[in-house]
Amino acid sequence: METKRCLLRHWKIEDALRLYDLAKDPDIGPRAGWPPHQSVEESKEIIKNVFNFPETYAIVLKETNEIIGCISLMFQGQANVELHDKEAELGYWIGKAYWGQGIVPEVANSLLTYGFSQLGLTRIFCGYYKENKQSQRVQEKLGFRYQYTIKDKMVLGTKREEIINVLEREQ
Repeated sequence: METKRCLLRHWKIEDALRLYDLAKDPDIGPRAGWPPHQSVEESKEIIKNVFNFPETYAIVLKETNEIIGCISLMFQGQANVELHDKEAELGYWIGKAYWGQGIVPEVANSLLTYGFSQLGLTRIFCGYYKENKQSQRVQEKLGFRYQYTIKDKMVLGTKREEIINVLEREQ
C-alpha cells in the first residue's frame, strides 16, 4: 500500500535493528501497552512472532526509505478486544520524531479503506489509554466513535483506563 508520504510493507528480519532503535524509546511502547524493547534480538523475535500476521505493516517514509512505525489490522485471536466475523482492530505506533505530522491518520486511512473495501470488514475497533491524547486525536480525525470503556485494565503492572472506539463501514 502507498500513501502520499509512506509505503506500507511487511516486516522483514533485516528490519530488527531499526525496530529496536524505535521501540527501545520508553515513550513509545508503554503508551500502547507494551514494554520498550531491550535488544535487537528481542526485536527480531517480535518481527517473527508478533509482526508476522498478514495485515501487519512497517510504515516506511518514502522520502528516506526509513521505517518510522507500525500499523496493523488484527483479527479474532490477535486483537486486544473481542471481535466477531468481519471485524478487526486497528493498532498503530510511530517513532517520536514523527509525532504531530499527520502520518498516522494518513496511513490509517489507507488501511481502513483497504479493510472495508478489500477485506469486507463491517466494523473496525481501535483503543487508546486515557492518558494517550495523541492516539485519542488520531481516532477522532479518522471518525471513530466511542464504544465502551475498560476500567482498571492491568497493563505493565499498572491499572489503566482504556477507551474503545469503533468505525463502521457505513461511516
